[in-house]
Amino acid sequence: MAQKQEKNLGGPVIQNKKAYFNFELVEKVEAGMLLVGTEVKSLRNKQCELDGAYARMTDKECWLVGCKIAQYEQAADFANHDPMRKRKLLLHKAQLKKIRTKLDQRGFTLVPLRIYFNSRGLAKCELALARGKRQYDKRQKIQDKDQKRDLRRMKKFR
Repeated sequence: MAQKQEKNLGGPVIQNKKAYFNFELVEKVEAGMLLVGTEVKSLRNKQCELDGAYARMTDKECWLVGCKIAQYEQAADFANHDPMRKRKLLLHKAQLKKIRTKLDQRGFTLVPLRIYFNSRGLAKCELALARGKRQYDKRQKIQDKDQKRDLRRMKKFR
């Protein structure tokens, strides 16, 4: 429990809330991110969107695709970064090999869950090996949530 508190001390956290709803998460992995200076400053200002982002394995590297980190407003035009560029994720060789074998299986994808700064101030991306949920699974989850909320209301009024 002390580790989880330690992770959140570094700065703001950007979460991909849709990933929890659209995917069944099987396994989580923490990866470092290779960023430009203006990207780090934008992340510290929470100027990032993870909706629709995913990670892709090419050769022996892992890349974050579709993540939009807004340009830093105070930077000059020539010094700013491309908001939609691919960003390299830093993983150990053993982790890459393990992820590659899982991704080769049918139905798995690599989804970013959140971007945060650890206690040392380094940008980290939490990835999850995930399997897409069917429409009826999503409906069932919504029904369960509604029932729990109704039960809480009933207990509150008694």
